[in-house]
Amino acid sequence: MRIAFGGDVHFEGSAGQRLASDPGTAIGPMAQNLTAADLAVVNLETAVTTGGTPAAKTFVFRAPPTAFNALRAAGIDVVNMANNHGMDYGLDGLTDSLGSAEAATFPTVGIGADDTEAYAPYVTSVNGQRIAVFGATQVLDDELAAAWTSGPGKPGLASAKNVERLASAIRAVRPTVDTVIVYLHWGIERETCPSEAQASLVAPLVAAGADALVGGHAHVLQGAGWNTDGVYVAYGLGNFVFYASGSGPNTETGVLELTFQGRAVTAANWVPGRIVDGAPRPLTGAAATEALNRWNGLRGCTGLAATAPR
Repeated sequence: MRIAFGGDVHFEGSAGQRLASDPGTAIGPMAQNLTAADLAVVNLETAVTTGGTPAAKTFVFRAPPTAFNALRAAGIDVVNMANNHGMDYGLDGLTDSLGSAEAATFPTVGIGADDTEAYAPYVTSVNGQRIAVFGATQVLDDELAAAWTSGPGKPGLASAKNVERLASAIRAVRPTVDTVIVYLHWGIERETCPSEAQASLVAPLVAAGADALVGGHAHVLQGAGWNTDGVYVAYGLGNFVFYASGSGPNTETGVLELTFQGRAVTAANWVPGRIVDGAPRPLTGAAATEALNRWNGLRGCTGLAATAPR
């Protein structure tokens, strides 16, 4: 079973223009790498709404409901919406996001009408393996964290700051599935090495039963590999469909392909790309080799291994 992961997605700028003209091509050419996998997951870093009131913050993102059509057309099966833009347009925007996802029958994780929904995994079967995908965010603006965090009877996001709440949700589903994946929004922007907060979250989630931790937020790539427990950790997948431009680190992107056999990640493959006009494009030849070497080099500050422990 092969699962593909992409990083941060929104539909601002040129990506929004493509969405308006043709949702089927809005994700760009690396959609082929997502479609080819048995399951594909990205971080949807935007509210899906045409209404609501923008939050009092520097950057706010929103997209129309056709965003879910674009995601489906690109072969994406589920999105994490627990991130620092998931409620950019307040409770109205959250309600619209949930309603649009339901109308499109498109699975989301990390967001819900209460904490039970927000911390619930997406569960599916692929090639006879039952998979649970969770979403949660460790990144919330201090002045918005209380309002944005879900609770009993309270709409919002799944907060990874509440480690025990997330861990208990993982423990609850662990006996019923073969594979548990947690997509996390975490890290420090523009930092290529994982933060102490990121690293501290790994052990409790692994102890709860996670088999792979994948995430982003830093807008640059961070290292990935196996920890000593044999769990695969990808600290940062960078931007994916984003209004990044030029040739800087924030335009380095790619698709992470993980092969699972039950709980074990038996292979990991990084398909390097570059964001051009807001969309990821695969690299080839010498450019791809150089990008792959840079990605492997990021592992040096993670404490992770390039191969699974025996």
